[in-house]
Amino acid sequence: MENSVRPGVNPILARTLASAIEVSSKPKRDIARETGLHKDALLGVIRGTRAVTTDEAMRLLGATGVPPYGILSLALCGQEDLALDWMHRDIGLFWEEVLLTLPSALSQALGEDVAEIRPRWAAGTSRLVAKLVAEHVREVINRDLSLR
Repeated sequence: MENSVRPGVNPILARTLASAIEVSSKPKRDIARETGLHKDALLGVIRGTRAVTTDEAMRLLGATGVPPYGILSLALCGQEDLALDWMHRDIGLFWEEVLLTLPSALSQALGEDVAEIRPRWAAGTSRLVAKLVAEHVREVINRDLSLR
């Protein structure tokens, strides 16, 4: 990718899309055709010289086999390293599913107490959820090992 990014191009998003496209097992012409982008437009995305719409970014990620909602959310939140690391791993699929299902699960679990939620609790809640997931994964691994 070129060092100079054009105005309107989000450099983190550009690098994330370029990585997804470059690492994909699909030929670039197939990705271009599948997403409806001209091959020159796709090359502009890879080089970081062409801005993309959210819809285009979602189509590009999906066409490369990357979980689009999860990876796009990481990239746009400034978590480029995680977006690049998770895009072709099961953790990326896990993150996408959490991202898509957590809002309605929270709303349902909280019910009318949703009005009592305070933004300052978010970081601690994230750490608690991460700890619970890690404990669950360890339990499943240990259970699987004991069955062998």
